[in-house]
Amino acid sequence: MKTLALGARTVKPRTFAITGRPEGGRTSLLARSSEGGTVQNERLRAVMAAGGWTHAGLAEVVGVDPKSVERWVNLGRVPRRRTALKAAEALGEDIHALWPALRQAKAARAVSPELVALYDQRADLPVSVFVDLLAAARERIDVLVYAAVFLHEAYPRLNELLKERAAEGCAVRIAVGDADSPNVQQRGREERFGHGIETRCRLALMHYRPLLGVHGIELRTHGTTLYNSLYRADDQLLVNAHVWGVNAYGAPVWHLRKDGSGGLFDTYADSFDMVWATGRPVEG
Repeated sequence: MKTLALGARTVKPRTFAITGRPEGGRTSLLARSSEGGTVQNERLRAVMAAGGWTHAGLAEVVGVDPKSVERWVNLGRVPRRRTALKAAEALGEDIHALWPALRQAKAARAVSPELVALYDQRADLPVSVFVDLLAAARERIDVLVYAAVFLHEAYPRLNELLKERAAEGCAVRIAVGDADSPNVQQRGREERFGHGIETRCRLALMHYRPLLGVHGIELRTHGTTLYNSLYRADDQLLVNAHVWGVNAYGAPVWHLRKDGSGGLFDTYADSFDMVWATGRPVEG
């Protein structure tokens, strides 16, 4: 899929290296085994399992010894970039998602394999990151925000994109903040945004109103305390955490990719469903 060039800013996510000690606040995608402290590549293991790959099968395609693949998985060994590219292509996975150290080899501690990248603040992400994520959805798009008018302001075709996805069978659910909710008004005080956040909630609703009545698209308002803004496309999710006293654009974002069940991704997906259940459908 072609990346949309919407700005000159270079995205600089915090990525995750393949060693075991913490450094610089970054976190590894590898898990440390209970036997002998061996570091394992759990993401590679999960991707291979999902695709039905054996060590021997992947080794044959890539052109290495099966024991090499075994060491990649069980010992957290990192192949040469050329070999890693072949393996990633065969598995249909991003090379840096499988071996983050090939992008930036800084030591870090272990964390969930569902964490793809961490951004210091939302402002570090060009809107193209959000747009490309939504454009890639085939089954589901979920958006939970108070306003997030930056999406329409930076990408005026957002509604058309959502209509296109819905026309292709994608279920789209959008929940924006109820401007009259005490929780929304309180957030304005906490983020030092004042009554401006209520105005932006109304503006967001105005942006999305043309989608009312479009088959496959639902729009609701909610009055919950918003701990995180969520942008989901199928099995990928951008989580904009909210920090007391900081506007959303200055708060961190983490990119999650669903890996199995019961992990971080499901925690946020379930949270969306619970907020959605409290929401009020917007009438035309």
